[in-house]
Amino acid sequence: MSMLVVVTENVPPRLRGRLAIWLLEIRAGVYVGDVSKRVREMIWEQVEAMVEDGNVAMSWATNTESGFDFQTCGENRRVPIDYDGLRLVSFLPDPE
Repeated sequence: MSMLVVVTENVPPRLRGRLAIWLLEIRAGVYVGDVSKRVREMIWEQVEAMVEDGNVAMSWATNTESGFDFQTCGENRRVPIDYDGLRLVSFLPDPE
């Protein structure tokens, strides 16, 4: 089991309700919990299926150099990149 954090923006209420079944919503769109890898993967499958026009970032504790890993889903200017095995975030240019 490991700590899991899910942050949502502009997702449908049904996805927020689904996340609230497994995790505690500590602020609007911010969910935390202590779940197994199997539950985390099941939650992510549901996120991908229900995100629609919103976006989601999910982070969890793991045994890496940074101590965590993360993945994202949906349109966002922040894009995960791999830099010599270290997961970082890059910003896309402003669409203006």
